Amino acid sequence: MSIPQSGGGPIESLDQLAALLESGCKPKEDWRIGTEHEKFGWLTDTRQPLPYDGPRSISAIFAGLEARFGWEPVLEGENVIGLTRNGANISLEPGGQFELSGAPVLTINETAAELDNHLAEVAAVTEGMGVRFMGIGAAPEWSHDQMPVMPKGRYRLMTDYMGRVGTHGTQMMYRTSTVQVNLDYASEADMVKKLRVALALQPVATALFASSPFFDGKLNGHKSWRSRIWRGLDDSRTGMLPFAFDEGMGFQAYVDWVLDVPMYFVYRDGKYIDALGQSFRDFLDGKLPALPGEKPTLSDWADHLTTVFPEARVKKYIEMRGADCGDRAHLIALPAFWTGLTYDDAALDAAWELVRNIDSETREGLRVAASVSALQGEANGVKLADLAHAALSLAHTGLAERGHGEEIWLAPLVTSVKAGKVQADRWLELYHGDWAGSLAPIYDASSY
Repeated sequence: MSIPQSGGGPIESLDQLAALLESGCKPKEDWRIGTEHEKFGWLTDTRQPLPYDGPRSISAIFAGLEARFGWEPVLEGENVIGLTRNGANISLEPGGQFELSGAPVLTINETAAELDNHLAEVAAVTEGMGVRFMGIGAAPEWSHDQMPVMPKGRYRLMTDYMGRVGTHGTQMMYRTSTVQVNLDYASEADMVKKLRVALALQPVATALFASSPFFDGKLNGHKSWRSRIWRGLDDSRTGMLPFAFDEGMGFQAYVDWVLDVPMYFVYRDGKYIDALGQSFRDFLDGKLPALPGEKPTLSDWADHLTTVFPEARVKKYIEMRGADCGDRAHLIALPAFWTGLTYDDAALDAAWELVRNIDSETREGLRVAASVSALQGEANGVKLADLAHAALSLAHTGLAERGHGEEIWLAPLVTSVKAGKVQADRWLELYHGDWAGSLAPIYDASSY
């Protein structure tokens, strides 16, 4: 999840809200690729989650990365809650999921090199520590009570609120992991087309990357339980954004939606002030109960933008948010898939033609079908396997046109589409076969 944002000074005009998003517009030559992935740390002797403090802990790993590899600490109070170096960040999800937010790079080849360097540094620091990291969409066995709680004020507030507005919010916070990519847009029209393609094809990403068929130590009836969790979290701030397909969609329409999403907090002087359920519109009028008489800054607005969680999210770039975390190959395949679809004009146009006639009901149906059945899912006659095959072909063509040889990174997705099986299917085959109903082997099998 996001760290406090630096959006700017006082908001003096409502036009500034959309202008912040518009300021993300970049010429094509300046487009970059930013990949983020989360992973679960675990102790090899007990198979318990990695704690925040202690000799074998997140704090110890942070200290090692800082001392040996030049990472700079990010503090909240006296606690180190992240690291930063050369445009990249390492941060913590609420349950200790260890997240790399990579630096903006030009090619997927650089994404792969950055990932390998990160995994090598973490391996060097944890050597002899009895710690490994799992790449999987949901913790297969750990209960909520077993999860460590990170010392971040934002998460304390969110935990309370999630328990009141949905059925699965704390599961998302503490026991899921994702991989996502952040991509640029050239203009408002380009943003709209990319957002629409991203939303319509997000169920395909959910299906292709599904890796969470286990939860609470048993089968959960879904191939992506992580995706199921997002459907039971908070309808006011999640979902497929049907309005994004309406005529007149643009930066202002997105702003209007975000303004109606209840707030979580206001960040002041290094502390998170409880504004749970309050209105940013009231804040603009100086009527926020949490800060009576005070008006927001653009930094407050930038923070609020990080508290909405649709399947594709707009900030000063677009975040593709529908995929479970997976193995190394899948961590690279996710940015490759979306870069191929959206960074080549012909591929983007073709992707829009592929999905433009899929209606809102079918898009939502595909979202549900992807979480339950992955590539075997369908809705209103649209089969995810067929959609995945077509989208993957376009992504391959788009990457080839870029001329960097990036299409090789789509290999695990090509294998999945040909076989009709994704990571979750392979976990299930092992569970019912060689593992004989035990989940103990999945820790090593899913670890980097």
